[in-house]
Amino acid sequence: MSVTRRILTCVLGALVVLGFWALFRPDPAPADNKIHVRYWEKWSGFEEEAMRKVVDAFNRKQDRIHVDMLSVSQVNHKMLLATAGGNPPDVAGVWDYDVVVFADYNAIRPLDAFAGRDGVTKEDYLPAYWDLCTHRGQTFALPTTPASVALHWNRKLFKEAGLDPDTPPKTLDELDAMSEKLTKRDAGGGIIQSGFLPAEPLWWNWAWGYWFGGRLWDGQDRITLLTPENLRAFQWVKGYADRLGPEDLQVFQSGFGNFSSPQNAFLSGKVAMVMQGVWMANYINNNNPALDWDAAPFPPPADRPDLANATPVGLDVLVIPTGAKRPNEAWEFVKYVQSQEGMEMLCDAQWKHSPLSKVSERFYRQHKNKRIKLFYDLAASKNTFSWPRVGIWREWQDEMKSGFEQIWTNGQEPETALRYVESRMQPKLTRYLEGANRRLSVSP
Repeated sequence: MSVTRRILTCVLGALVVLGFWALFRPDPAPADNKIHVRYWEKWSGFEEEAMRKVVDAFNRKQDRIHVDMLSVSQVNHKMLLATAGGNPPDVAGVWDYDVVVFADYNAIRPLDAFAGRDGVTKEDYLPAYWDLCTHRGQTFALPTTPASVALHWNRKLFKEAGLDPDTPPKTLDELDAMSEKLTKRDAGGGIIQSGFLPAEPLWWNWAWGYWFGGRLWDGQDRITLLTPENLRAFQWVKGYADRLGPEDLQVFQSGFGNFSSPQNAFLSGKVAMVMQGVWMANYINNNNPALDWDAAPFPPPADRPDLANATPVGLDVLVIPTGAKRPNEAWEFVKYVQSQEGMEMLCDAQWKHSPLSKVSERFYRQHKNKRIKLFYDLAASKNTFSWPRVGIWREWQDEMKSGFEQIWTNGQEPETALRYVESRMQPKLTRYLEGANRRLSVSP
């Protein structure tokens, strides 16, 4: 190794050490005689700015506690590292899927005693969001911003195809028929516009079975990918790939830009209908404000009207790490975020709906997302669903993505693809649950 490279390596190593020291060093004594709460949050950009408004409001409302918010990349990994080192933040903003694994490894503390004392109960929230904060009968997190999902469509492209822009599909059969009318090819047969693609975006490739009445597991210890409902769902997915042609699809999809850019497949008019979350209105506003769009519930199969208004739900959450130095003061901040004032301030600034069971008329009246009530109503429906609540979900999700791509790109039969995923993940699920139960049995 050259001298120059050795010097660069040493400098980079020193910068890494300094970066970790800046995060994990002990706190200096405050000069303002207030109790300072260290808050690590994953957000950056407009999402960070929205939460800073809430932090500032909390700091102004009282003179005993001051929350110091720090935007931290990979906050879940760094929080675990700091917790293991005995100097975690007092509160951290993480994702809903972190709650289970953190709780199973005793990395976050239950909030039930705080909540019980101050009257924070499950009745304060939409049930789907409260459930994402609980694990093994205890409450380990509370919400910041929620998400539900709906079908978005391009009204201009509907008009051009001779479709009524005010009438979205009510069933999957109608969706398929509309998609056919909205699909265009060039003189050489290449796809230049698609009506709908189950692979755009790829974020919910694991979820298609739920719209057909399927489930990924039994909620206890068995993976259930090979049910008739799941097989029917992924056969429906494969039908799109078969009709459009895998090679033509690969060429077409290679021209899609990044999600948060004007070249996004929906924002640029390449895909006329897309399943997207409550956040989509903000990205439309930032990247193509002239787009004439609307949103409605994603439709169920014609023979399953009982599955109307189905949606996956997700949640950003606040947790108090095990070993936090100021848990009582951290709770005071968490509690303020759960107030109608704090929550509506945050969700309005992030263009999202509230996870609370009570929402002010002012919130809806001034909200910038014209379909914000739709997303709230979807989250309140009986047909919400989420990922399996196990600590290996991220690995499971990756396997589902691979299985989906085998079906979508390589034409593999759904039963073959899903059987392979199940064969890989069932032993891992069994081992994880056994380990989690052992840790639970010896935890204090």
